[in-house]
Amino acid sequence: MDKFSAFLEKYFLPFAGRIAAQRHLQALRDGIILTMPLIIIGSIFLILGFIPIPGYSDFMGSVFGPQWLTKLLYPVDATFGIIALIAGFGIAYRLAEKYGIDPLTAGAISISGFLLATPFQVLRSFEGFEEAVTVDGVIPIALMGSGGLFVAMLIAILSTEIYRYITSKNIVIRMPDGVPPAVSKSFIALIPGFIVISIIWLMRILIEMTSFESLHNVVGDILYTPLSALGGSLIGSMIAVTLISLLWFTGLHGASIVGGVMSPIWLSATDQNRIAFQAGEEVPHIFTAQFFEIFINMGGSGATFALVIIMLLWSRSKQMKQLGRLSAGPGAFNINEPIIFGTPIVMNPILIVPFFLTPLTMTVLTYFAMSTGLVAKPVGIAIPWTTPPIIGGYLVTQSISGAVMQIVNIGVGLLIWLPFFKVWDRQKVDEEGGNTTTPESTGDKKAG
Repeated sequence: MDKFSAFLEKYFLPFAGRIAAQRHLQALRDGIILTMPLIIIGSIFLILGFIPIPGYSDFMGSVFGPQWLTKLLYPVDATFGIIALIAGFGIAYRLAEKYGIDPLTAGAISISGFLLATPFQVLRSFEGFEEAVTVDGVIPIALMGSGGLFVAMLIAILSTEIYRYITSKNIVIRMPDGVPPAVSKSFIALIPGFIVISIIWLMRILIEMTSFESLHNVVGDILYTPLSALGGSLIGSMIAVTLISLLWFTGLHGASIVGGVMSPIWLSATDQNRIAFQAGEEVPHIFTAQFFEIFINMGGSGATFALVIIMLLWSRSKQMKQLGRLSAGPGAFNINEPIIFGTPIVMNPILIVPFFLTPLTMTVLTYFAMSTGLVAKPVGIAIPWTTPPIIGGYLVTQSISGAVMQIVNIGVGLLIWLPFFKVWDRQKVDEEGGNTTTPESTGDKKAG
């Protein structure tokens, strides 16, 4: 194990550090995070619309009228339905910040480019027509949400890189010093913005000459479908969970780094589940952002909520008992930096085994419970990742089975963590000179 730790420290840690500092991944992560407040707000209205209480729907209909649900869900479409727009702006903004160029202009150009790449037409069914009719001049709301997320991400990065390159070559219109800064920045953006829009316009025209018809279809067939197959599979999810644990073991924020790549996939799956749930259909996906946040990362990465319980109940060393008390509050809200760095788990050859094994076991167990129908799948409701266990499981599945699944996972975590923690705790007792915090040892000392 010492050789393994040395190998990670020598080879993996520098590589992982470069990945963590990669500006494009950071911009993707930060831009998608910008959508989370809106998604949570929309989820609140979604919960209010589908509270699983018998007679709730009839009661709301009698009080607010037959259209109560449609009106209540207006904010859902106004939040979930624009995540591609928000993410596209946020990614361009954050990437421009890292380059030291005007972020507002970069965000605005990115949104314009995204809309330019999107066909303004939808298919609609009308009475008297056997087939759906194409309606032009309409912004397709489906592509403003999760359906257009990958295109928005790509255009945000492409447009900002072009903007940066043009400005770095000083191919801009600069105004005299006396001109207000806001006006000067708008003129600086003219030539870069024109080039970005022209490139995306030409791309759209060329793609329309092919069988793909639109950039959204190109990205869907070449990029989104394969990545979704990987991120939505058990093997792909286990790889993601393993990478998160491995990065944390080296002291890097694994969830943040891996999330920069996987978040768009899991966020799209969340929204597709939300659309199906809202329509009263069976939700299609198991692996969503909420699957990992609520069912796997209880207490934080490594499922350390079980470790906190063990520290509180079974610690014999003063250090571990005290750490358990300090970590109980944050752990209940899925914050585990005190545990990660206080135990420590980072570069700890003993505790790395349960840190890897516990979330992997929970991933497999929860997947089979949901795939067999024993436990309800996440229905697309996004709640804060700090929601305490049991409450979170019920809310994201709208079923008591979700809460039961969390309880089962906590029990599994206790079984896996306990034997390894006892070894570590025994070492700490020895370091403390054999002193423990058990009542018996305290009583013996007093008696002596």
